[in-house]
Amino acid sequence: MIHGRCAPIKALQVAAFALSLLTASKVAAEQTVTVLYAGSLVGQMERSIGPEFKRQSGDDFKGDAGGSQQLARQLKDGTLKGDVFISADPKVNAFLSGSANADLVKWYVIFAESPLVLGINPSGRFAENSKGKSWEELLMVPGAKIGRTDPAKDPKGAFTVEFLKKVDKPKLAESVLEHSSVLPEEALVKKVQAGELDIGFFYSVETTGAGLTAIDLPSSITPKATYTLTILENAPNPDGGKKFVSFLLGPKGSELMKKHGLSLLHPQLAGEDPAVPQAIRSLLAK
Repeated sequence: MIHGRCAPIKALQVAAFALSLLTASKVAAEQTVTVLYAGSLVGQMERSIGPEFKRQSGDDFKGDAGGSQQLARQLKDGTLKGDVFISADPKVNAFLSGSANADLVKWYVIFAESPLVLGINPSGRFAENSKGKSWEELLMVPGAKIGRTDPAKDPKGAFTVEFLKKVDKPKLAESVLEHSSVLPEEALVKKVQAGELDIGFFYSVETTGAGLTAIDLPSSITPKATYTLTILENAPNPDGGKKFVSFLLGPKGSELMKKHGLSLLHPQLAGEDPAVPQAIRSLLAK
């Protein structure tokens, strides 16, 4: 009789304990902010902005870097989810806008830019050979190992192709496009740093963070990354997303972005104004 009465009580205790674990797990998930961002920002996001956001807010920062188009495709097909999406090209947001794309992006804020440059390792063998040479001469050095990103996955790859077409030097463009290695953004940085590649196409913000020497390209025809951010409509933690966006566009976030070489713009809103959270609208009005 005693054992028969204790069994239901014990079962209730186990169920209550399981429920408490589920609740704790849910709370923990809600305190994690997942930021999907252009791979060109990986250094500052993971080593500076993410840790400082966690220190100030108490929320965990989970970053996921990749080519902007690639991230957008993964969001669209449902293989990736996040709270905040940061792209290096405003046009990428169109892939996630409208009823055909579940209205994942209803608005976005343009907040920074960074021009395309060439980057070389200042302590590598190629650095000695590069002294006194123009950017065209660097790209035409016999045997030079050149790297770029995939134009189908990353705006920088598309900007590289666009720039080479604008240069109006067919032989140079043909040589670079045919004999360069096409790599993900993070891999390209590492290979130039390690000396496995001599020179690569980067945004200036990447060369600053990676300790590479930047070689400027002609400003009149050089494309720029234009960074945008939004809180995704299906964000698991929209409140956390608001906190992150407020931090990034606020004084400390702006300070860190400038420190890492981003050129900040006065934040510009694009999209459906009623869909913009009040906290973000108030921030933009300042």
